Amino acid sequence: MKFLIVDDSKAMRMIVQRTLRQAGHDDAEVVEATDGAEALEIVKTEQPDFILSDWNMPKMDGIDLLKALRAEGIDTGFGVVTSESTPQMQELAKDAGARFVISKPFTAYDLADALEGVA
Repeated sequence: MKFLIVDDSKAMRMIVQRTLRQAGHDDAEVVEATDGAEALEIVKTEQPDFILSDWNMPKMDGIDLLKALRAEGIDTGFGVVTSESTPQMQELAKDAGARFVISKPFTAYDLADALEGVA
């Protein structure tokens, strides 16, 4: 399985990758992007199976990335990992097609639970 981790913080991308492995995806291939615009291009070349994206990033945020993917007919699984998770944000993300929204900080159990049945 191939994951794309999208976050403007290198440290956070490393944390998400480590937590993904701790959540039972230790054999997964991981590619990274620093913002939504870069991720949109990477999706087209790398064709990941699932995207884990931050919400707030420069150039293109996570929700705009998700909307752009869906507008192009790309239905790759998508989860939002964010430090700002209000009920309104969760609803907006789900309406745009996100499978889940989890809040930072999160545990390997939280991530494994969120990915259950989707990745």
